[in-house]
Amino acid sequence: MSTQPHPAQIASHLAPEVWDKVNRLLVKKAISEYAHEWLLEPEWLGPAEAPGFDRYRLVLADGHAEYQFDAQLMAMRHWRIPPESISKTMAGTPAPLDALQFVIEIRDKLGMPEDRLPIYLDEITSTLHGSAYKHTRGAPAAAELAVADYQTIETSMIEGHPCFVANNGRLGFNAEDYHVYAPECASPIRVMWLAVHKDNAHFACLSTMDYDSLLRDELGADTVARHTQTLRDQGLDPADYFLMPSHPWQWFNKLSLAFAPYVASRKIVCLGYGDDDYLAQQSIRTFYNISQPGKHYVKTSLSILNMGFMRGLSPYYMSGTPAINEYIHGLINADPWLRENGFTILREAASLGFRNYYYEAAISVDTPYKKMFSALWRENPTALIGANQRLMTMAALLHVDPQGRALLPELIRASGLDAAAWLERYVDAYLTPLVHCFYAHDLVFMPHGENVILVVQDHVPVRAFMKDIAEESSILDPNAALPENARRLAADVPEEYKLLTIFVDVFEGYFRHLSQVLVDNGVMDEDAFWELVAGRIIAYQEAHPERLEKYRQYDLFAPEMIHSCLNRLQLANNLQMVNLADPIGSFQMAPNLANPIARHRPQWLGQADTAQALA
Repeated sequence: MSTQPHPAQIASHLAPEVWDKVNRLLVKKAISEYAHEWLLEPEWLGPAEAPGFDRYRLVLADGHAEYQFDAQLMAMRHWRIPPESISKTMAGTPAPLDALQFVIEIRDKLGMPEDRLPIYLDEITSTLHGSAYKHTRGAPAAAELAVADYQTIETSMIEGHPCFVANNGRLGFNAEDYHVYAPECASPIRVMWLAVHKDNAHFACLSTMDYDSLLRDELGADTVARHTQTLRDQGLDPADYFLMPSHPWQWFNKLSLAFAPYVASRKIVCLGYGDDDYLAQQSIRTFYNISQPGKHYVKTSLSILNMGFMRGLSPYYMSGTPAINEYIHGLINADPWLRENGFTILREAASLGFRNYYYEAAISVDTPYKKMFSALWRENPTALIGANQRLMTMAALLHVDPQGRALLPELIRASGLDAAAWLERYVDAYLTPLVHCFYAHDLVFMPHGENVILVVQDHVPVRAFMKDIAEESSILDPNAALPENARRLAADVPEEYKLLTIFVDVFEGYFRHLSQVLVDNGVMDEDAFWELVAGRIIAYQEAHPERLEKYRQYDLFAPEMIHSCLNRLQLANNLQMVNLADPIGSFQMAPNLANPIARHRPQWLGQADTAQALA
């Protein structure tokens, strides 16, 4: 008798009670984020029963559907909505909350091309599917995560990106793939190893590394010898090949098919699975080695559609990736303030890119078809911290467990510090280095929660690692004196956009949500939080008066901030959210937001006498 599980088991997490729960949560997020971006304008009805809240409604579907809910309008037009307060009626009759139906009811307001709407609905469905799993899997409670190890925290996250509504699309995975490859399923994965011919492949690495030593360190001499013999057994010269990791899904679903000419001609030779077990990280195409945790992360192309992009890796970008990382790492290491603070990057130490010349000849524009087969090795932070320190994704500070308990208050409680002291330490570890990099070096990153790894000591963040460097970092000076192999870093950005990395990525994209976690749990009110943020920026600026004119030119205390909208961006083109040849041209704007720290602008910023301003 077969022991194979019943096919229904693959969807056992899809049950009425949890489906109702995750739909309610996603409708709440959709109302909050779409209203934040002015896609929806809820109608005020009057004060709500709950103190500090008002009652609002949305009338949709030509008046047939009505939603009512409580909300508190926080800084930056953030809609704090208790999910249990939302009710829906259809023609006056109570109706269940259905996130897919909600999107259909507001499609005229979303401004989405009609042919892209079914894809967006697929992304919403997949987001609900994943959310249902996360709410039923029996993950650690918030209090347990406060003392958990790095990978337990990494695989226990629930929400994904806090701004995007459709944030777990993963279109391309089937139900079995989900349970094997989704980060929250925490299934050990072995990467696929392929031999790739040097006619098509290019290897690059840091100046302190070389290909042979990397492969010996990552695979071991015996495994390298075994793969080398496999090539010889097929009459191939190992000197003509690089050994390259691939996501298993990519091999079975893309490379063995779309790259069939190269497989047939032995430009690509499948060597089989590796020996080490890995865990998929939140970014889904990056793997952490759990067999030997000191080894590099491995990041691979993965041609699934997720949150506005096909998640490929450009072979052209790969060739310059280590050099860019080496330059930025050197810049940071040469800066005494950053060295003392402890802020640094996780270097993308080596890369391999394979070029498909058929697609290159056929398509001149940027396309996912040119990004199906690349890989990189990233530094592992485990070896870069002290014995009494541990690691934590910064996304964890927004985490709320299935029982509604937040992790952040548990961390503060475990530290023994009061909330203000804890948050000051955190802001100094995360935001202050970003402010310094901008003003001292014109250097900016993409500092959202998943891109930052915090070093935690005694339950308090003490410093931060930034990752995803080569594709998501820039020096905002087109005339910057950069080495030729790092010229791609130089960006010519309009003056009014230069502070977006702080205003949009940090204030609007992360602190807006962090503030609600603090308020929801009675840790700190939002005015006190923003005053604390302002205070740490002021403390930094006062300690570095030599940049006063730059603080004035790029004023973090300006009355308003540009509002670049992420959901609008995805809705405009959910197949390729940003044109990498003209990323600024892809921006989707809404009316400016009031800057939550403007009221704390120090007097000396406005003084005419520069010499006396910071005296």
